[in-house]
Amino acid sequence: WAVTKNVGNTITAIQKAKGILPIAVCLCVDILSFQMASKAGRAWLNCKNFQMADHFLRLAVKSLETLYRQLTSRANDEPDILSSKADVEKDLLRILSCQAESAIAQGNNQEAIVFIERCKDILLRLPNETAYLSVVCYNFGIEAYNLTKFEDSVFWLSQSYDIGKANMKYGPGSEALAKVLRLLATCYLEWDCEKFQEKALNTVSLANKVGPEQIRLHHKPVFSGLNEMLESKVSLDMCLNTVRLLMSENREVLAFEYLKTVCQHFESSPSLGTALVLHIELLLQRGKVLLSRQKIEDVITGHYTGKQLAPEALTSLHIILWDQASKHYEDDNYSEALQWYDYSLSFFKAGQMDQNLSKLQRNRASCFLKLKQLEKAKEAAKEAERSDPDSIFTQFIVYKIAVQESNLSQLCPPDRTLLVAQRTCLLMAADASLELYRKSPHSAQTEELTQTLESIQTCWEVWKTLKASGSSPKDPTETMLLLYEFEARAKLNDPKVETILESVLELETVETKVLESMAALAMEPPAHYPLLCKKALKASLSLHKKQPQADLAHCSKCVHTLIKLSLPRGVSEVGPQVLHEVWDYFQEALSIIAAAPDAFAEMETVWLLTHAWNTGILLYNLTQYTEAEKWFGLAMKFVQYLGSLQESYAKQVKNQGKR
Repeated sequence: WAVTKNVGNTITAIQKAKGILPIAVCLCVDILSFQMASKAGRAWLNCKNFQMADHFLRLAVKSLETLYRQLTSRANDEPDILSSKADVEKDLLRILSCQAESAIAQGNNQEAIVFIERCKDILLRLPNETAYLSVVCYNFGIEAYNLTKFEDSVFWLSQSYDIGKANMKYGPGSEALAKVLRLLATCYLEWDCEKFQEKALNTVSLANKVGPEQIRLHHKPVFSGLNEMLESKVSLDMCLNTVRLLMSENREVLAFEYLKTVCQHFESSPSLGTALVLHIELLLQRGKVLLSRQKIEDVITGHYTGKQLAPEALTSLHIILWDQASKHYEDDNYSEALQWYDYSLSFFKAGQMDQNLSKLQRNRASCFLKLKQLEKAKEAAKEAERSDPDSIFTQFIVYKIAVQESNLSQLCPPDRTLLVAQRTCLLMAADASLELYRKSPHSAQTEELTQTLESIQTCWEVWKTLKASGSSPKDPTETMLLLYEFEARAKLNDPKVETILESVLELETVETKVLESMAALAMEPPAHYPLLCKKALKASLSLHKKQPQADLAHCSKCVHTLIKLSLPRGVSEVGPQVLHEVWDYFQEALSIIAAAPDAFAEMETVWLLTHAWNTGILLYNLTQYTEAEKWFGLAMKFVQYLGSLQESYAKQVKNQGKR
């Protein structure tokens, strides 16, 4: 303390470091002198003399490692020894974090990563240091962000979040983790808004789940980033995809606000109609019917004042309007259905000849018939005849009007032979429309699917009459109608497909091949319904197992597809529920092989073995060793059924296990 006497009552940071220096040099010979070395290193670090700081921090690490080796060599599990080892590791973790801080300050990011990786290894034994290490990484992320080193900042902030969430009990808490995620989202946007917009939105969504009470804090930076996209002259399609992404993440307010901005930005674009139609669709999805009506009326007004929709956008709008009308018709709300059909009618010119116009007028006539407004029904049917006079559906509407006018329904009982012929023709028409859809260009596919559904709807009416008069329990009509309707609605991405599958499962008798066909259709592009696919396959598998002699080939195929759909494809999909489901399917496969090992294909067994083993490796890499061992054991059970390949694969598995 002679230094103090020479300079007065204050000591600068450099003077403190110099005061500690001679003492530390003398005492570093002693193992316990690591405290002095660490204090000297910290002092030099504070005054930014990184060379001296690194020197003393290395001495401190060396002393601690020597002490740890001495404690370990005693091989004593007494509490005081264990406590001492924990204290040494805690000190080592802090000195390593100081070394990382020094490396960051000198621009050696990779060296800092090495030090933090050592800290993470220690953290496995000292979980109560989770919050400390998470905050250290967060501070590194802030420092990199302030220096506009966004790539480094993203790395350190990600590390901070991963470390903090790994042990919530000892972590910094949900609020702190949400704060980390929001800064991470900001980094993505400032780094490259166009490239990382999806990652930024996903990060913000995760932050909302972790710390929802702070939801307003990130709205401004995200919206700022979205506006930056517009300034970067990105395409309208990309902007609309961003809106869809926001809606999928339950960011409704932000999505509509941004969509409004997009419409203003692309106001003079000929593709603006696509954005307007999406706006209407989203409003209807969220139950904002009055707002959607207002938007539709604005579009109709614009259509006749020089702002016509592009043909593709207009077709999409017609589909939306008809879908709304159909829903109200099915709910027996015929007046409301008429209003939606009338919106669609507003886009057709007077005297226009179009088959779609004929369909529209037939639908309007059906509504008028339900409302007992025969004169208006006759007018609509007349317009339908003018557009498509040869259509059997138009003639059927005319027939229904004539029957109601003359009240002859009781005098003309249905001719069963004629109804059977109608049913057969309508089934063939539906099948033909589906075949045309498969061979048609993309622009005409929607029309073919709509035609299919129209044939199916008419066939349902004929079938109900036939069924009421008595039908064979083995008649496949209902199954075929449901199968055709499932395919058509799946291709249109209609949510009613789930209801159709339920209707099939409720049938008194259902064949496994029907369920397997529906499973295949559920995943045939553009359809993508993995949950429905699995539901159909599980039902099919259950029916196979109930047979006196189960078809093992079909059972194997069902289980194969179920496993393929359910296997986790990466770290983000690994979870207890997913693993439990896949485990059950593997057990099912094992029981099928055990029942008839000679009838089971060897390559299928190899496939099952490989995927079980790979799942074990994935879990092992995630340090879930107990679960990994369980999956490795499952894989080994398949080896005994490999026949000629058993010895080869047994060696491979054994060699993999040694690694």
